[in-house]
Amino acid sequence: MQPEIVSMGEPLLEFNAEQEGSLAEVSRFLLGWGGDTSNFAVAAARLGAKVGYVTRLGCDEFGDCFLRLWGKEGVDTSRVERDPEAPTGIYFISRRANEHFFTYYRAGSAASRMQPQNLPLDYIRGARLFHASGISQAISTSACDAVFQAIAAAKEAGVLVSYDPNLRLRLWPLERARAIIHRAGAMADILLPSLEDARVLTGRDDPEEIARFYLGMGPKVVVLKLGPEGALLATSQGMNKIPPYCVEVLDTSGAGDAFDAAFAVGYLAGWDLERCARFANAAGALTATGLGVVGSIPRLEQVEALMAGQE
Repeated sequence: MQPEIVSMGEPLLEFNAEQEGSLAEVSRFLLGWGGDTSNFAVAAARLGAKVGYVTRLGCDEFGDCFLRLWGKEGVDTSRVERDPEAPTGIYFISRRANEHFFTYYRAGSAASRMQPQNLPLDYIRGARLFHASGISQAISTSACDAVFQAIAAAKEAGVLVSYDPNLRLRLWPLERARAIIHRAGAMADILLPSLEDARVLTGRDDPEEIARFYLGMGPKVVVLKLGPEGALLATSQGMNKIPPYCVEVLDTSGAGDAFDAAFAVGYLAGWDLERCARFANAAGALTATGLGVVGSIPRLEQVEALMAGQE
């Protein structure tokens, strides 16, 4: 199957503590799935798109678990590689005093061993949209190069590129992150930063000033995610604030990934950009209403129902 959307990056299996306390004190964990570009792929599939994922998994049961997830969700895994010498990355979430603490075991993961020369370029060139993120590039130098190679191949073939900076300063220093993310962002057609990340990356505070900065780099569309304030849609024709949907927020994990996927799905459907942004706001909002990531990602009918009920 040649999917219309191809996403690329690092999946991480999640162990979410069911009790409060340090990891040493907790005895029960809820299994889940994480990794921003994997979340994107699942969200796009649930919204009706044909999606494929490019990554490397360890030859371990954690990798098997992801293949089962993607198979169930209809995400094509024909170009997922298995690595017999490196593990699938994992992370733990603990809760103390209403705060979440993340502990990662991803150094040397199979996904971090992605190489430009091993990419399925025909698969990427055959898509209508390619998606990657700053995290996809932060996990290793070879993965960073592979993402650039994939973006270049997509652009040469006329494939749209969407990119989320998804800044994680635990993975790389700010100066390197800024240089890499802004280079990749300049190559993107659709740039999807959060306001929080964009403020750190640009040194600017005002959302409209940030949007103008990023438009000046080259993307056709910049959608600045404003969290509970909605989103700012910016093109060369102007800017428009897209209001949020009112929901009871429980956990914002994965909300930005679902937002990205929904905007991409709407864009490929040929919708006007404001409708794409409203659709993305609704998908992101619904993802924030449940605990964990994948279990909370909505399906098309849920997004449509929220939009119909609040418009």
